[in-house]
Amino acid sequence: MIDFETFQKIKNYHNQQGLTAPQIARHLSLDARTVAHWLRQTNFIPRKAPAKKSKLDPFKSTIIRMLETHPYTAVQIFQRIKEDGYQGGRSILQEFVLKVRPKRAPAFLTLAFAPGECAQVDWGEYGTITVGSTSRRLSFFLMVLCHSRMMYLEFSVSQTMEHFLACHQNAFQFFGGVPRKIMVDNLKSAVLRRIVGQAPVLNSRFLDFANYYGFTIVPCAVGKGNEKGRVENGVGYVKKNFLNGLELPGFSAINPAAQHWLETIANIRIHGETKKQPKELFNDEEKGRLGSLPTIPYDVGMVLPGRASKQFRISCDSNRYSVPSEYASQQLTLKTYPDRLCIYHQNKLIATHSRSYDRHQDIEDPEHPRELLTQRRKAREQKLLMRFLTLSPKAQDFYQELENSKFNPPLHVRKIVALSEIYGTELVALALEDALFFKACGADYVANLLEQRSRKRPEPSALHLTRRQDLLEIEVPEPDLNIYEKS
Repeated sequence: MIDFETFQKIKNYHNQQGLTAPQIARHLSLDARTVAHWLRQTNFIPRKAPAKKSKLDPFKSTIIRMLETHPYTAVQIFQRIKEDGYQGGRSILQEFVLKVRPKRAPAFLTLAFAPGECAQVDWGEYGTITVGSTSRRLSFFLMVLCHSRMMYLEFSVSQTMEHFLACHQNAFQFFGGVPRKIMVDNLKSAVLRRIVGQAPVLNSRFLDFANYYGFTIVPCAVGKGNEKGRVENGVGYVKKNFLNGLELPGFSAINPAAQHWLETIANIRIHGETKKQPKELFNDEEKGRLGSLPTIPYDVGMVLPGRASKQFRISCDSNRYSVPSEYASQQLTLKTYPDRLCIYHQNKLIATHSRSYDRHQDIEDPEHPRELLTQRRKAREQKLLMRFLTLSPKAQDFYQELENSKFNPPLHVRKIVALSEIYGTELVALALEDALFFKACGADYVANLLEQRSRKRPEPSALHLTRRQDLLEIEVPEPDLNIYEKS
Protein backbone atom coordinates (compact mmCIF):
# COMPACT_ATOMS: atom_id res chain seq x y z
CA MET A 1 0.00 0.00 0.00
CA ILE A 2 1.35 3.44 -0.92
CA ASP A 3 0.35 6.90 0.25
CA PHE A 4 -0.73 9.90 -1.82
CA GLU A 5 2.79 11.42 -1.79
CA THR A 6 4.28 8.27 -3.31
CA PHE A 7 1.48 8.21 -5.90
CA GLN A 8 2.38 11.77 -6.92
CA LYS A 9 6.07 10.87 -7.20
CA ILE A 10 5.26 7.92 -9.45
CA LYS A 11 3.17 10.13 -11.75
CA ASN A 12 5.82 12.90 -11.78
CA TYR A 13 8.69 10.55 -12.64
CA HIS A 14 6.65 9.08 -15.48
CA ASN A 15 5.08 12.24 -16.93
CA GLN A 16 7.81 14.82 -16.30
CA GLN A 17 11.01 12.79 -16.53
CA GLY A 18 9.91 9.93 -18.76
CA LEU A 19 11.01 7.09 -16.47
CA THR A 20 9.61 3.60 -17.00
CA ALA A 21 7.88 1.50 -14.33
CA PRO A 22 11.03 -0.59 -13.53
CA GLN A 23 13.15 2.56 -13.27
CA ILE A 24 10.63 4.21 -10.93
CA ALA A 25 10.42 1.02 -8.88
CA ARG A 26 14.20 0.93 -8.38
CA HIS A 27 14.29 4.60 -7.41
CA LEU A 28 11.41 4.35 -4.88
CA SER A 29 12.26 0.80 -3.67
CA LEU A 30 8.87 -0.55 -4.80
CA ASP A 31 7.77 -3.57 -6.75
CA ALA A 32 7.55 -2.91 -10.49
CA ARG A 33 4.03 -4.40 -10.59
CA THR A 34 2.87 -1.97 -7.91
CA VAL A 35 4.26 0.97 -9.89
CA ALA A 36 2.65 -0.31 -13.10
CA HIS A 37 -0.71 -0.63 -11.29
CA TRP A 38 -0.70 2.96 -10.05
CA LEU A 39 0.47 4.28 -13.44
CA ARG A 40 -2.75 2.86 -14.87
CA GLN A 41 -4.84 4.67 -12.24
CA THR A 42 -6.10 8.18 -12.91
CA ASN A 43 -6.86 9.09 -9.29
CA PHE A 44 -5.48 7.94 -5.97
CA ILE A 45 -8.05 5.88 -4.07
CA PRO A 46 -6.39 4.42 -0.98
CA ARG A 47 -7.55 1.16 0.46
CA LYS A 48 -9.08 1.53 3.87
CA ALA A 49 -7.31 -0.63 6.37
CA PRO A 50 -9.33 -1.89 9.31
CA ALA A 51 -8.90 0.35 12.32
CA LYS A 52 -6.70 -1.07 15.04
CA LYS A 53 -7.24 -0.27 18.65
CA SER A 54 -4.36 1.45 20.38
CA LYS A 55 -3.54 2.06 24.02
CA LEU A 56 -3.21 5.70 23.04
CA ASP A 57 -6.82 6.08 21.76
CA PRO A 58 -8.38 7.12 25.13
CA PHE A 59 -5.76 9.85 25.53
CA LYS A 60 -5.73 11.38 22.01
CA SER A 61 -8.28 14.10 22.78
CA THR A 62 -6.30 15.06 25.89
CA ILE A 63 -3.05 15.23 23.89
CA ILE A 64 -4.67 17.47 21.25
CA ARG A 65 -5.94 19.89 23.92
CA MET A 66 -2.50 20.03 25.50
CA LEU A 67 -0.84 20.84 22.20
CA GLU A 68 -3.40 23.54 21.43
CA THR A 69 -2.74 25.31 24.72
CA HIS A 70 1.08 25.00 24.78
CA PRO A 71 3.90 23.58 22.60
CA TYR A 72 4.62 20.68 24.95
CA THR A 73 7.26 18.15 23.97
CA ALA A 74 6.40 14.49 23.48
CA VAL A 75 8.38 13.64 26.64
CA GLN A 76 6.32 16.09 28.71
CA ILE A 77 3.07 14.70 27.34
CA PHE A 78 4.24 11.13 28.01
CA GLN A 79 4.99 11.98 31.64
CA ARG A 80 1.56 13.58 32.18
CA ILE A 81 -0.63 10.96 30.53
CA LYS A 82 1.35 8.22 32.26
CA GLU A 83 0.13 9.68 35.54
CA ASP A 84 -3.42 9.38 34.16
CA GLY A 85 -3.01 5.68 33.51
CA TYR A 86 -1.37 5.45 30.05
CA GLN A 87 0.45 2.11 29.73
CA GLY A 88 1.63 2.29 26.11
CA GLY A 89 5.06 3.07 24.71
CA ARG A 90 6.70 6.41 23.92
CA SER A 91 7.23 5.79 20.18
CA ILE A 92 3.54 5.64 19.24
CA LEU A 93 3.02 8.81 21.27
CA GLN A 94 5.79 10.59 19.37
CA GLU A 95 4.32 9.49 16.01
CA PHE A 96 0.90 10.84 17.01
CA VAL A 97 2.40 14.15 18.15
CA LEU A 98 4.18 14.52 14.78
CA LYS A 99 0.90 13.97 12.92
CA VAL A 100 -0.96 16.50 15.05
CA ARG A 101 1.89 18.98 15.08
CA PRO A 102 4.09 18.31 12.01
CA LYS A 103 7.49 19.90 11.70
CA ARG A 104 7.49 23.22 9.95
CA ALA A 105 9.32 23.16 6.62
CA PRO A 106 11.25 26.34 5.82
CA ALA A 107 9.79 28.55 3.12
CA PHE A 108 11.89 29.66 0.15
CA LEU A 109 11.41 32.46 -2.31
CA THR A 110 11.49 31.63 -6.01
CA LEU A 111 14.50 33.48 -7.44
CA ALA A 112 14.10 35.23 -10.77
CA PHE A 113 16.97 35.97 -13.13
CA ALA A 114 17.21 38.17 -16.19
CA PRO A 115 18.47 36.68 -19.48
CA GLY A 116 22.25 36.28 -19.41
CA GLU A 117 22.44 37.41 -15.79
CA CYS A 118 23.51 34.24 -14.03
CA ALA A 119 24.51 30.60 -14.33
CA GLN A 120 24.80 27.97 -11.62
CA VAL A 121 27.48 25.27 -11.55
CA ASP A 122 28.06 22.15 -9.51
CA TRP A 123 29.84 18.80 -9.50
CA GLY A 124 27.92 15.52 -9.37
CA GLU A 125 29.17 12.00 -8.70
CA TYR A 126 27.87 8.66 -9.95
CA GLY A 127 29.77 5.50 -9.00
CA THR A 128 32.89 4.45 -10.90
CA ILE A 129 33.84 3.83 -14.52
CA THR A 130 36.54 1.82 -16.29
CA VAL A 131 39.61 3.76 -17.49
CA GLY A 132 42.20 1.52 -19.15
CA SER A 133 42.98 -1.29 -16.72
CA THR A 134 41.60 0.47 -13.64
CA SER A 135 38.42 2.14 -12.42
CA ARG A 136 38.00 5.72 -11.23
CA ARG A 137 35.29 7.76 -9.58
CA LEU A 138 32.94 9.19 -12.20
CA SER A 139 32.23 12.92 -11.78
CA PHE A 140 30.27 15.29 -13.94
CA PHE A 141 30.29 19.08 -14.25
CA LEU A 142 26.96 20.79 -14.83
CA MET A 143 26.29 24.43 -15.73
CA VAL A 144 22.69 25.68 -15.97
CA LEU A 145 21.73 29.13 -17.26
CA CYS A 146 19.29 30.44 -14.68
CA HIS A 147 16.85 32.14 -17.07
CA SER A 148 16.44 29.60 -19.89
CA ARG A 149 17.55 26.45 -17.96
CA MET A 150 19.86 25.62 -20.88
CA MET A 151 22.30 22.94 -19.64
CA TYR A 152 25.92 22.01 -20.33
CA LEU A 153 27.16 18.61 -19.13
CA GLU A 154 30.70 17.20 -19.11
CA PHE A 155 32.02 14.05 -17.44
CA SER A 156 35.41 13.73 -15.79
CA VAL A 157 37.37 11.38 -13.56
CA SER A 158 38.84 14.24 -11.55
CA GLN A 159 37.60 17.45 -9.92
CA THR A 160 40.94 19.25 -9.67
CA MET A 161 41.34 22.91 -10.55
CA GLU A 162 42.47 22.40 -14.16
CA HIS A 163 39.36 20.27 -14.81
CA PHE A 164 37.12 22.80 -13.04
CA LEU A 165 38.40 25.69 -15.17
CA ALA A 166 38.47 23.69 -18.41
CA CYS A 167 34.83 22.67 -17.90
CA HIS A 168 33.89 26.34 -17.50
CA GLN A 169 35.72 27.15 -20.74
CA ASN A 170 33.94 24.37 -22.59
CA ALA A 171 30.58 25.50 -21.20
CA PHE A 172 31.18 29.10 -22.35
CA GLN A 173 32.12 27.78 -25.79
CA PHE A 174 28.96 25.64 -25.85
CA PHE A 175 26.73 28.62 -24.96
CA GLY A 176 28.65 31.01 -27.19
CA GLY A 177 29.13 33.56 -24.41
CA VAL A 178 29.68 34.26 -20.70
CA PRO A 179 27.00 35.04 -18.09
CA ARG A 180 27.53 38.05 -15.85
CA LYS A 181 27.47 35.99 -12.62
CA ILE A 182 28.19 32.39 -11.72
CA MET A 183 26.81 30.88 -8.53
CA VAL A 184 28.93 28.17 -6.93
CA ASP A 185 28.85 26.02 -3.85
CA ASN A 186 31.55 26.29 -1.20
CA LEU A 187 33.94 23.86 -2.91
CA LYS A 188 37.68 24.52 -2.46
CA SER A 189 38.16 25.29 -6.15
CA ALA A 190 36.02 28.40 -5.62
CA VAL A 191 35.96 29.31 -1.91
CA LEU A 192 38.99 28.74 0.32
CA ARG A 193 37.39 29.69 3.66
CA ARG A 194 34.65 31.71 5.29
CA ILE A 195 35.07 34.04 8.25
CA VAL A 196 32.01 35.11 10.22
CA GLY A 197 31.09 38.68 9.43
CA GLN A 198 33.44 38.91 6.45
CA ALA A 199 33.23 38.22 2.74
CA PRO A 200 34.28 34.68 1.74
CA VAL A 201 37.91 34.21 0.73
CA LEU A 202 37.84 33.14 -2.92
CA ASN A 203 40.36 30.87 -4.61
CA SER A 204 42.85 33.21 -6.29
CA ARG A 205 43.13 31.05 -9.42
CA PHE A 206 39.37 30.94 -9.93
CA LEU A 207 39.15 34.67 -9.23
CA ASP A 208 41.81 35.35 -11.88
CA PHE A 209 39.86 33.13 -14.30
CA ALA A 210 36.65 35.08 -13.52
CA ASN A 211 38.34 38.43 -14.11
CA TYR A 212 39.73 37.18 -17.44
CA TYR A 213 36.27 36.14 -18.69
CA GLY A 214 34.43 39.04 -17.05
CA PHE A 215 32.01 37.34 -14.65
CA THR A 216 31.40 37.71 -10.92
CA ILE A 217 31.67 34.77 -8.53
CA VAL A 218 28.65 34.43 -6.22
CA PRO A 219 29.19 31.78 -3.50
CA CYS A 220 26.12 30.34 -1.82
CA ALA A 221 25.71 30.75 1.92
CA VAL A 222 26.83 27.83 4.07
CA GLY A 223 24.13 25.16 4.19
CA LYS A 224 21.97 27.07 1.68
CA GLY A 225 22.05 24.75 -1.29
CA ASN A 226 18.55 25.95 -2.21
CA GLU A 227 20.14 29.18 -3.46
CA LYS A 228 21.37 27.24 -6.49
CA GLY A 229 18.33 25.04 -6.80
CA ARG A 230 18.38 25.11 -10.60
CA VAL A 231 21.66 23.25 -10.83
CA GLU A 232 20.81 21.02 -7.85
CA ASN A 233 17.66 19.90 -9.67
CA GLY A 234 19.74 19.51 -12.83
CA VAL A 235 22.17 17.15 -11.07
CA GLY A 236 19.25 14.99 -9.96
CA TYR A 237 17.80 15.09 -13.47
CA VAL A 238 21.11 13.92 -15.00
CA LYS A 239 21.25 10.99 -12.58
CA LYS A 240 17.64 9.94 -13.08
CA ASN A 241 17.16 10.54 -16.79
CA PHE A 242 20.60 10.03 -18.32
CA LEU A 243 22.69 7.89 -15.98
CA ASN A 244 20.00 5.64 -14.52
CA GLY A 245 20.37 2.24 -16.20
CA LEU A 246 23.06 3.50 -18.61
CA GLU A 247 25.69 0.90 -19.52
CA LEU A 248 28.95 2.13 -21.05
CA PRO A 249 32.09 0.11 -21.89
CA GLY A 250 34.47 2.83 -20.69
CA PHE A 251 35.03 6.52 -20.06
CA SER A 252 35.77 7.39 -23.70
CA ALA A 253 32.13 6.73 -24.66
CA ILE A 254 30.35 8.77 -22.01
CA ASN A 255 30.94 12.37 -23.14
CA PRO A 256 29.72 11.75 -26.73
CA ALA A 257 26.65 10.09 -25.22
CA ALA A 258 26.11 13.08 -22.92
CA GLN A 259 26.36 15.49 -25.86
CA HIS A 260 23.73 13.50 -27.74
CA TRP A 261 21.48 13.49 -24.65
CA LEU A 262 21.75 17.28 -24.30
CA GLU A 263 20.79 17.83 -27.94
CA THR A 264 17.96 15.32 -28.15
CA ILE A 265 16.41 15.32 -24.66
CA ALA A 266 17.62 17.70 -21.95
CA ASN A 267 17.65 21.01 -23.82
CA ILE A 268 14.52 20.41 -25.91
CA ARG A 269 12.19 19.05 -23.21
CA ILE A 270 9.35 21.17 -21.90
CA HIS A 271 10.67 22.47 -18.60
CA GLY A 272 8.39 22.07 -15.60
CA GLU A 273 8.81 25.69 -14.42
CA THR A 274 9.10 27.72 -17.62
CA LYS A 275 6.74 25.47 -19.69
CA LYS A 276 9.09 26.05 -22.63
CA GLN A 277 12.01 24.29 -24.21
CA PRO A 278 15.34 25.52 -22.73
CA LYS A 279 16.88 25.70 -26.21
CA GLU A 280 13.99 27.76 -27.57
CA LEU A 281 14.06 30.17 -24.61
CA PHE A 282 17.85 30.40 -24.87
CA ASN A 283 17.83 31.27 -28.57
CA ASP A 284 14.94 33.74 -28.26
CA GLU A 285 15.90 35.64 -25.11
CA GLU A 286 19.23 34.75 -23.54
CA LYS A 287 21.90 34.00 -26.15
CA GLY A 288 22.28 37.63 -27.23
CA ARG A 289 22.63 38.82 -23.62
CA LEU A 290 25.72 36.78 -22.80
CA GLY A 291 29.14 38.43 -22.67
CA SER A 292 31.56 37.88 -25.55
CA LEU A 293 34.36 35.32 -25.39
CA PRO A 294 38.01 36.47 -25.38
CA THR A 295 40.08 35.82 -28.50
CA ILE A 296 42.69 33.77 -26.62
CA PRO A 297 41.41 31.20 -24.11
CA TYR A 298 42.63 31.31 -20.53
CA ASP A 299 45.56 29.01 -19.74
CA VAL A 300 43.99 26.54 -17.32
CA GLY A 301 47.18 24.49 -16.71
CA MET A 302 48.26 23.93 -13.12
CA VAL A 303 51.99 24.36 -12.40
CA LEU A 304 53.65 21.87 -10.05
CA PRO A 305 57.32 21.39 -9.12
CA GLY A 306 58.89 17.98 -9.64
CA ARG A 307 62.17 16.16 -9.96
CA ALA A 308 63.07 13.61 -12.62
CA SER A 309 64.26 10.22 -11.41
CA LYS A 310 67.51 8.50 -12.39
CA GLN A 311 65.46 6.67 -15.02
CA PHE A 312 64.53 10.15 -16.43
CA ARG A 313 60.87 9.83 -15.34
CA ILE A 314 58.54 12.27 -13.58
CA SER A 315 55.41 11.08 -11.71
CA CYS A 316 51.83 12.35 -11.99
CA ASP A 317 48.58 10.62 -10.89
CA SER A 318 50.48 7.40 -10.03
CA ASN A 319 51.83 7.23 -13.62
CA ARG A 320 55.41 7.87 -14.81
CA TYR A 321 56.24 10.02 -17.84
CA SER A 322 59.62 10.19 -19.59
CA VAL A 323 61.78 13.28 -20.18
CA PRO A 324 64.95 13.50 -22.32
CA SER A 325 67.67 11.40 -20.68
CA GLU A 326 70.00 14.37 -20.19
CA TYR A 327 67.52 15.79 -17.62
CA ALA A 328 67.68 12.76 -15.30
CA SER A 329 67.71 13.70 -11.56
CA GLN A 330 67.13 17.39 -12.36
CA GLN A 331 64.53 19.75 -10.89
CA LEU A 332 61.71 20.28 -13.41
CA THR A 333 58.34 22.03 -13.66
CA LEU A 334 55.19 20.06 -14.51
CA LYS A 335 52.17 21.79 -16.06
CA THR A 336 49.00 19.67 -16.00
CA TYR A 337 46.01 20.06 -18.31
CA PRO A 338 42.97 17.76 -18.43
CA ASP A 339 44.19 16.18 -21.68
CA ARG A 340 47.99 16.60 -21.62
CA LEU A 341 51.11 17.22 -19.54
CA CYS A 342 53.85 19.74 -20.37
CA ILE A 343 57.26 19.42 -18.70
CA TYR A 344 59.68 22.37 -18.50
CA HIS A 345 63.29 22.91 -17.48
CA GLN A 346 64.08 26.55 -16.68
CA ASN A 347 61.13 27.79 -18.81
CA LYS A 348 62.14 25.53 -21.70
CA LEU A 349 59.56 23.00 -22.87
CA ILE A 350 61.36 19.65 -22.95
CA ALA A 351 58.52 17.10 -23.13
CA THR A 352 54.78 16.79 -23.85
CA HIS A 353 52.59 13.74 -23.15
CA SER A 354 48.92 12.87 -23.46
CA ARG A 355 47.59 12.58 -19.92
CA SER A 356 46.69 9.06 -18.79
CA TYR A 357 44.03 8.35 -16.17
CA ASP A 358 45.02 4.71 -15.93
CA ARG A 359 47.20 3.74 -12.97
CA HIS A 360 50.83 2.60 -12.64
CA GLN A 361 51.65 3.14 -16.33
CA ASP A 362 55.12 3.91 -17.71
CA ILE A 363 54.77 6.28 -20.66
CA GLU A 364 57.93 6.86 -22.74
CA ASP A 365 58.64 9.00 -25.77
CA PRO A 366 60.96 6.95 -28.07
CA GLU A 367 63.09 10.06 -28.66
CA HIS A 368 63.90 10.60 -24.97
CA PRO A 369 66.39 7.70 -24.42
CA ARG A 370 68.10 8.23 -27.80
CA GLU A 371 70.91 10.45 -26.49
CA LEU A 372 71.66 8.01 -23.69
CA LEU A 373 71.71 5.07 -26.11
CA THR A 374 74.03 7.01 -28.42
CA GLN A 375 76.42 7.71 -25.56
CA ARG A 376 76.39 4.08 -24.49
CA ARG A 377 77.00 2.91 -28.05
CA LYS A 378 79.94 5.28 -28.40
CA ALA A 379 81.39 4.08 -25.10
CA ARG A 380 81.00 0.46 -26.17
CA GLU A 381 82.65 1.18 -29.54
CA GLN A 382 85.52 2.99 -27.82
CA LYS A 383 86.10 0.02 -25.54
CA LEU A 384 86.15 -2.36 -28.53
CA LEU A 385 88.58 -0.09 -30.38
CA MET A 386 91.03 -0.10 -27.47
CA ARG A 387 90.86 -3.89 -27.38
CA PHE A 388 91.39 -4.05 -31.17
CA LEU A 389 94.51 -1.86 -31.00
CA THR A 390 96.11 -4.27 -28.55
CA LEU A 391 95.82 -7.20 -30.99
CA SER A 392 98.83 -6.23 -33.11
CA PRO A 393 101.37 -3.42 -33.60
CA LYS A 394 99.91 -3.10 -37.09
CA ALA A 395 96.34 -2.65 -35.79
CA GLN A 396 96.60 1.16 -35.85
CA ASP A 397 97.66 1.13 -39.52
CA PHE A 398 94.91 -1.38 -40.31
CA TYR A 399 92.31 0.91 -38.69
CA GLN A 400 93.64 3.87 -40.69
CA GLU A 401 93.20 1.87 -43.91
CA LEU A 402 89.60 1.10 -42.86
CA GLU A 403 88.85 4.81 -42.47
CA ASN A 404 90.56 5.66 -45.78
CA SER A 405 88.54 2.98 -47.58
CA LYS A 406 85.29 4.60 -46.30
CA PHE A 407 84.24 1.38 -44.64
CA ASN A 408 82.32 1.26 -41.39
CA PRO A 409 85.31 0.96 -39.01
CA PRO A 410 83.29 0.16 -35.81
CA LEU A 411 81.55 -2.73 -37.58
CA HIS A 412 84.85 -4.25 -38.82
CA VAL A 413 86.51 -3.70 -35.45
CA ARG A 414 83.65 -5.51 -33.69
CA LYS A 415 83.94 -8.50 -36.05
CA ILE A 416 87.75 -8.75 -35.79
CA VAL A 417 87.62 -8.61 -31.97
CA ALA A 418 85.06 -11.41 -32.10
CA LEU A 419 87.44 -13.41 -34.35
CA SER A 420 90.21 -12.99 -31.78
CA GLU A 421 88.03 -14.80 -29.24
CA ILE A 422 87.64 -17.73 -31.67
CA TYR A 423 91.11 -18.06 -33.25
CA GLY A 424 93.29 -16.41 -30.62
CA THR A 425 95.29 -13.18 -30.59
CA GLU A 426 98.42 -14.51 -32.36
CA LEU A 427 96.64 -15.85 -35.45
CA VAL A 428 94.51 -12.71 -35.75
CA ALA A 429 97.64 -10.51 -35.47
CA LEU A 430 99.31 -12.47 -38.27
CA ALA A 431 96.15 -12.22 -40.42
CA LEU A 432 96.05 -8.46 -39.86
CA GLU A 433 99.65 -8.05 -41.02
CA ASP A 434 99.05 -10.16 -44.15
CA ALA A 435 95.82 -8.33 -45.01
CA LEU A 436 97.57 -5.00 -44.56
CA PHE A 437 100.46 -6.16 -46.79
CA PHE A 438 98.06 -7.07 -49.60
CA LYS A 439 95.97 -3.88 -49.06
CA ALA A 440 92.94 -6.08 -48.45
CA CYS A 441 91.63 -4.45 -45.27
CA GLY A 442 88.33 -5.63 -43.93
CA ALA A 443 86.94 -8.10 -41.44
CA ASP A 444 85.89 -10.46 -44.24
CA TYR A 445 89.48 -10.72 -45.61
CA VAL A 446 90.83 -11.36 -42.14
CA ALA A 447 88.18 -14.02 -41.53
CA ASN A 448 89.03 -15.69 -44.89
CA LEU A 449 92.75 -15.86 -44.03
CA LEU A 450 92.03 -17.31 -40.62
CA GLU A 451 89.67 -19.90 -42.04
CA GLN A 452 92.14 -21.05 -44.73
CA ARG A 453 95.00 -21.36 -42.25
CA SER A 454 92.88 -23.27 -39.84
CA ARG A 455 92.06 -26.01 -42.36
CA LYS A 456 93.95 -29.30 -41.86
CA ARG A 457 95.95 -30.26 -45.02
CA PRO A 458 96.32 -34.04 -45.64
CA GLU A 459 99.90 -35.43 -45.26
CA PRO A 460 101.48 -36.94 -48.48
CA SER A 461 101.14 -40.74 -48.69
CA ALA A 462 103.37 -43.45 -50.25
CA LEU A 463 103.44 -43.83 -54.03
CA HIS A 464 101.30 -46.70 -55.21
CA LEU A 465 102.28 -48.15 -58.59
CA THR A 466 99.67 -49.62 -60.80
CA ARG A 467 99.79 -53.36 -61.59
CA ARG A 468 98.96 -53.00 -65.28
CA GLN A 469 101.46 -55.09 -67.34
CA ASP A 470 101.87 -52.58 -70.17
CA LEU A 471 102.99 -49.83 -67.78
CA LEU A 472 105.52 -52.08 -66.07
CA GLU A 473 107.30 -52.88 -69.41
CA ILE A 474 107.93 -49.24 -70.38
CA GLU A 475 111.50 -48.65 -71.60
CA VAL A 476 113.05 -45.26 -70.84
CA PRO A 477 115.90 -44.18 -73.20
CA GLU A 478 119.27 -43.43 -71.66
CA PRO A 479 119.75 -39.67 -71.22
CA ASP A 480 122.22 -37.77 -73.38
CA LEU A 481 124.81 -36.10 -71.17
CA ASN A 482 126.71 -34.37 -73.95
CA ILE A 483 124.70 -31.23 -73.48
CA TYR A 484 126.51 -30.60 -70.20
CA GLU A 485 129.88 -30.85 -71.84
CA LYS A 486 129.02 -28.22 -74.41
CA SER A 487 128.42 -25.68 -71.73
